[in-house]
This record gives sequence, structure tokens and C-alpha cells, in this order.
Amino acid sequence: MDVVVVGAGAAGLSLARRLAAPPAPSRRALEVVVIEPPPGTLTSPPRTWCFWEKGPGELDEFVAHSWPRLCVRSAGGQPITDTSSYRYKMIRSPDFLPAVRAELAASPHVEQMTATVTGVSDVSHGAQVTAVTPQGRALSVHGRWVFDSRPPRPLPPARTTLLQHFRGWFIETDSDRFDPGLAELMDFRTPQPPRGLSFAYLLPLTRRRALVEYTEFSPCPLDSRTYDAALDHYTRHIRPLGPFTVTKTEQGVIPMTDAAFVRRQGRSLFRIGTASGATRPATGYTFATIQAQTSAVAEACRAGRRPVPPRPHSRRHLMMDAVWLRALAQGRIDGPAFFTRMFTRNPLDRVLSFLHGTSSPLQDIVLGSHCPIAPMSRTLAELPFVPRQPAHGSDPAHTPHRTETRS
Repeated sequence: MDVVVVGAGAAGLSLARRLAAPPAPSRRALEVVVIEPPPGTLTSPPRTWCFWEKGPGELDEFVAHSWPRLCVRSAGGQPITDTSSYRYKMIRSPDFLPAVRAELAASPHVEQMTATVTGVSDVSHGAQVTAVTPQGRALSVHGRWVFDSRPPRPLPPARTTLLQHFRGWFIETDSDRFDPGLAELMDFRTPQPPRGLSFAYLLPLTRRRALVEYTEFSPCPLDSRTYDAALDHYTRHIRPLGPFTVTKTEQGVIPMTDAAFVRRQGRSLFRIGTASGATRPATGYTFATIQAQTSAVAEACRAGRRPVPPRPHSRRHLMMDAVWLRALAQGRIDGPAFFTRMFTRNPLDRVLSFLHGTSSPLQDIVLGSHCPIAPMSRTLAELPFVPRQPAHGSDPAHTPHRTETRS
């Protein structure tokens, strides 16, 4: 077998889909096995992935909705609304994952297995994956290359680890309440935690249907009842929506950490997706990075090169994220004020380019000049002396996990 993909979430299936695409005339098709866990605690619930993109994209067939305009609301309620060259796009996992599985099922070069993986290791001329089927039968699969997309458990040691945790309601109102062309990324009128931040996140799908979420950046998740109370308070008192019906819910946790993730575990064994550090530490966005990473890996496999997954984010952006995360976790900056200032004092394209990971050093310098200089400088100076420690509190690997609603 040429390639074994462990895990069938956004990263695993995105890679398998690219590997299954028809090869160039001068190249042979690759033989691929995808191993997916059976339904249960190791599978993720339905979730939403969002990302920014300029113009048409290769995954537009899966996009449930997109927004040309974005809005951020300050703690005082002041709206900051703008347009940019980016569109904010939403893909729902119930649309994407079954469609990709169907594509793979139609390929004569892809085999999909349901089993619980018990081990991965380097062996002669490749790597070996051992697993157990739902019927209890042990199996072993050898691949020239093996890509493990399972989230790391526990998270690697870090100087700072926060969790982006949330609960969302898909709602339908009794009257027109929304502008389906405007995505509201952050509404900071929510009560703020002692250290960290919270906000409401609202994505209108029609004039009467929307996804509204309560999100916190803090050390530990909340229980469902507390999330629902926060959403109820927001939709009835902060932003009254009148009578509405909750049609679906989603809940999850995204690790926000400056941990050093390993992309290569052996000669033929690699990690991809969140397991390789694809999640942006300061935002939680992952999906667009997964697409870039799996595209590079698939091309390397086809070309016969060693397919080491590329670094998901630049060292410069990771350092900036690490400084911001620690300053927020230490209570040195006001999170809502920080984001409000960033969106108020910079063109939207500059901010989105930074969040998307495509900003230039000059753009980052200009962006940084509008940040609170003293607390950020203090944090930057101390960062090299802060030891990396195991993450404490809730392990996001054991909570409903969304690889990306902010991707």
C-alpha cells in the first residue's frame, strides 16, 4: 500500500481526497487506505468549519453559505463593519464528510476501513498500523507512508494553553432579523471572564435563520447548561431576536496553545491537521491550513518525494501568537479592547491577511504598532525564559471537538 491515512475527519479525508484525484499522465495512481474509527467517543459530532478565501475556491461545491461583509461589535455595542477582498465561507461537516466518503468509495484505488487504531510505528520500508475492527478482529496495514490525523492526547507541553470553547444554536426566528450578507465575527457585549475573553458569533444564513454561538477563550470549558444560559441571555437581552426555535446545536473545544507540535514521527510516519499544529494558536482557525498542508503532502507523494508535511504557520506568526496568548492569559491585555482596536485602526484586508497567515513582515509591523505596546513588549521579553509545561485543566481531546468553526 502506498499511503495509509489514520482518521477520517477534515484532515484525513482532505488528504485522501487529494490522493485519490486522477494523476497526471506521467504518474501512476496511488493505492490508499483510510482507517476511520467506529461511531462513538473517538468520532466528532457535526460541526462547522469557516475560513477566508479570495474569489472562487476548489471547495465551493461544499460551501453552505458565504459572506462578503464582516462586523465586530465593541463591548459598548459600536459596530465595526467593512468589506474586503476576502469572503468568509462556511462548510458543514454533514455536507463535506459524506460527500468525500462517497468520492473515495467510487475510486478503485482507495479502501476505507472502520477500525480502532491501537498503534502506529516505523518498520522496514514504511510504517505499520495496527487496529481492531468493531467485531474484535485484529488487523495490520503496511504503508510506504502513514499519516496520522488523530488529535494528540494529551497536548504537548506549552508556555501558554487556553481553550476556545463554545456552544452554538442554529435558530429560526418568527420574523426577519438578520442580514444574510453580513457575518458578525465577534460581539463583545457578553460578560467577560476574569482572564481571557468571551464573545457572541453570529452567522446569518437567511433573514430568519442563523448560527449564533457563545464562545470563550479561557482555561476550562463550561457545562452545557451554562452555555445555554449565556446564549439565552444574549438572544433575549443583549440582542433580542423575538420568538425563535432552536433547530440544531453544536458544541466543542479548540486548543489555543504555543506548544511545539511534531509533524514527523519517524522515517515514514507523519502527523497532519491539528495533530501537526495546523490550528492557529491565537484564533483556532484550522480548515484553510489543512487544505494547504494536504495539498503539499499529496503532491509530494505523487512526485515520489518524502512527504514531510510543511510547517503550518510561519515562525513569525507563531511568535506573535505566543506573545498575545500569554498576555491574554496573564491578564495584561483586555481581549475585547485589543480586537476592537485592531479592527478599528487597520483596513480589514490587513487584519484578515494576518489572521489568514499570509501577511508580510511589513504588514505585521504596522499591525503591531496599533497594539498595546507596554504589555506586549514585556511579554515578548519574558517569553524565552518561560518553561514549557504540560497543559492543566480539561483535555480537549476528551470533549466534543471541532477542528474548526474558526478555520
